[in-house]
Formats: sequence, structure tokens, C-alpha cells
Amino acid sequence: MNKTHAIDYANIGLMILSALVAFIIPFELFLFSYAILGPLHYMTEIGWLHQRKYFATGKYDYLFLILMGILITYASFVKGNILAGKGEYIIMMAFVAGFAMFVFKDIYLKVITVVMAFVACFFIEDGNSYMVSFFGIFLPTIIHVFLFTSVFMLFGALKSRSTPGIISVVVLFILATLMLTIDRGGIHLNLKYDIKAWGAGFDQLNLAIMNFLGWANTGPTIAREDFIDTIFKSNAGFMVARFVAFAYTYHYLNWFSKTSVIKWHKVPFVYLVITIAVWIIAVGVYMLDYKKGLNLLFFLSFLHVLLEFPLNFQSFVGIGKEIGNRFTGKAAKA
Repeated sequence: MNKTHAIDYANIGLMILSALVAFIIPFELFLFSYAILGPLHYMTEIGWLHQRKYFATGKYDYLFLILMGILITYASFVKGNILAGKGEYIIMMAFVAGFAMFVFKDIYLKVITVVMAFVACFFIEDGNSYMVSFFGIFLPTIIHVFLFTSVFMLFGALKSRSTPGIISVVVLFILATLMLTIDRGGIHLNLKYDIKAWGAGFDQLNLAIMNFLGWANTGPTIAREDFIDTIFKSNAGFMVARFVAFAYTYHYLNWFSKTSVIKWHKVPFVYLVITIAVWIIAVGVYMLDYKKGLNLLFFLSFLHVLLEFPLNFQSFVGIGKEIGNRFTGKAAKA
């Protein structure tokens, strides 16, 4: 068995493990993974992306994505600012910019594309439900950790011609489906800590998924007592929580399990020291006060999502090319 196949089989095992734990204690697992694995993932991925010039065609393209991350943070934490409630527009511009950074080499074409996205913002009604749901909620969360992870896995499996890699992608979707279909049964949970932490910032994701699946009709806001009943006490809320916990936990484990392939640790020693220091501080803050941990890591958590956009587009195109190579008989590249 070669190294690639061994890693693919190991990842199938990690998926099953994540699913089993998420099946029983989804809220606890998510909070643990987000606080312990999340910060280390942000820092190591940003360092890895920097070493690879963010998969953009321009040397300094990434600076625009950093600016978008700063604006999102400003819009979220500074009261009464002109960008308040405009986070989905900023994310949309970053997404379009990521596409331009991957497709175009000419700086003028990149600028024109971003300007067109900016102008388009004025023609989109404030509070547009599709805009808010896709760019404001799903893209930086479940699309990033589940859909894009599956795309990376498929791209890697096709490039390496790994059958176990293809199987792992299929297993990922089967397990995700099981998380959302198997009844909660007699499983119960301790609400005391989970409600406090979940209410600090994760409630809207679960509600949005439930609305998308037609399992709830809560609207953009929800009363506190209804929130508790919907998220924690309903069968649908529990199943969505299992899916979210599984998606996030495996997203992190997938990253760390492929160190020998991705080589995210091949960064300057100083950056590794900074990474470990930031991780220790972040985990410490999370342990003291989960909400303060979320606030402290908000910028980094968003930044690593934005900086990955050019790579997302490259992966989709790469999958198309690899499938085309299968039909034309071209050999896979290393």
C-alpha cells in the first residue's frame, strides 16, 4: 500500500470516528473542535497559503482579501459604522476577487471585475434573503468546511488516481446524509453550557440550515425561548447539529492528517513559533470565556476562508481538467 492510499484509508477512519462522536454529542463535539482544532487550522493554513502565494496570479493580490477581512471585522464589532449589516456584500466582493485573482493575470481586468462586483451591490436589495443566506451564512461556514473540503478531496484523488480517495469522498457524503436522516431517538444532552456557548454566535447557522431543508420557518430573528426549543430540543435541531459538528470536525482532521502530502508545516521556524503561541493563547481564552474566544479569533477565522478563495476556484477547474484527462488518456501530473 502506497502512502497516498494509506492516508485515504486513514481519512475514512477519521470520518467514521467524527460521525460516531457527532452522532451522540454533537453540540459538545462542535464546541471542542472549533476551540481546540480551529485556531491551529487557521494559522497553519494561512502560512501554507502564503508559501504558495495564495494560488493567485499576482504577487500582492492577497492584500485585497486581507482588506476585506479587516472590513468584515470592523463591520461586525464597531457599533454604528456605515458597514454594519453589510458583511454579505463584503464577502461577495472577496469571492469575486478570488475568482479574478485565479483567472486573470492582468491587474486591470482584476480591478474591473471587483469594481463591477462593487457596483452590483447597489442593485441588490438590503436584506435579500438569498444574499444573506449564501454569502453571509453558508459560504464562510458549511460550504467552506464541507463542500470545499469534498472538492479538495476529489481533486486530490483524481490527480493521484487513488481509488480509496474517491471512496473517501463517497463515504463523506454518505455519513453527512446519515447525520441528517437518522432519528435522534433517546439521545439527550446537558443544555447548561451548550446554550450559553451556542448563543454566542452559532445559532444562525443551524437555523439557516433548518430553514433551507424546510425543517423550520423561523425568519431572520427568533425569540430566546423559541431558539432553545428549535436548536436544542427538537429532533430536527439535533440532526442539523450532528451534521455541523461532523462537517467541522472532519474538516480540521482532514487538514492535519495530510501533513505529509500538503506539507503545511514547511514554513519558516519563526512562523511555527508564532502559530503555536497564538494557538495556546486562543485555547486558553476559549476555556475561560467561549464568547471572548470567538471575538478574539474572529478575524483569523474569516481571513483563512477569504484567502482560500483562489484555491477553491483552482480546485473546481482542476477537477474538470482531471476528468478531461481521463477521457483523453493523458497521464496525471504529480
